[in-house]
Amino acid sequence: IWACGVILYILLVGYPPFWDEDQHKLYQQIKAGAYDFPSPEWDTVTPEAKNLINQMLTINPAKRITAHEALKHPWVCQRSTVASMMHRQETVECLKKFNARRKLKGAILTTMLATRNFSGENSLPSFWEEQACARKQEIIKITEQLIEAVNNGDFEAYAKICDPGLTSFEPEALGNLVEGMDFHRFYFENLLAKNSKPIHTTILNPHVHVIGEDAACIAYIRLTQYIDGQGRPRTSQSEETRVWHRRDGKWQNVHFHCSGAPVAPLQ
Repeated sequence: IWACGVILYILLVGYPPFWDEDQHKLYQQIKAGAYDFPSPEWDTVTPEAKNLINQMLTINPAKRITAHEALKHPWVCQRSTVASMMHRQETVECLKKFNARRKLKGAILTTMLATRNFSGENSLPSFWEEQACARKQEIIKITEQLIEAVNNGDFEAYAKICDPGLTSFEPEALGNLVEGMDFHRFYFENLLAKNSKPIHTTILNPHVHVIGEDAACIAYIRLTQYIDGQGRPRTSQSEETRVWHRRDGKWQNVHFHCSGAPVAPLQ
């Protein structure tokens, strides 16, 4: 019911009852049930709608309206006489300004958090710990996919994971900042794609830093096992950092820094 109250609030005016860029301040708003009906958006919303929202966003679950009671509320069951029939174009505009895709998701996650939070204080950190852990595993997985594309000499797969304007510092560039994909394409076409010998890579001690909703950074040690020109097994080590940015739901590598041995063993 609490979640439905938040969603109803958003649907009526285009922004959530609780919002702050600072998550800790946002938690405090939710725990205190601190929301209002500011002008001018709420001036044209009926008192019955506000009353239903108030009952749905009651902090104490025992006093909160039940689903059965909500369905009997005048704003729901007497729509023809109680609910306003006006077209709420202002709500549509507010939703656009609110950036619905990103922030509505955050509002819903916050609502889930609030629902847990009412049952006990200890659920607060565990919820976000789960979210952070899932995000870190996601970054490690996409990094492994990128390295696999390198080992397989698959430039097409590599390019899909990288931003077209990828910047990098790596041993092959002799300390120079490289921008774009052409530099990397050369190694794929003239070395990696032609290599028929097995290459195996292991990521050691990955550390992921989540930077907001759509950005993350991972640092790790990369061990590469390969067969040299004389047919002997070799191992090289490099230290790498990659910056990831999510666009349209897909993670892309926008920058990386490599120290140590070359990413592509030449011998």
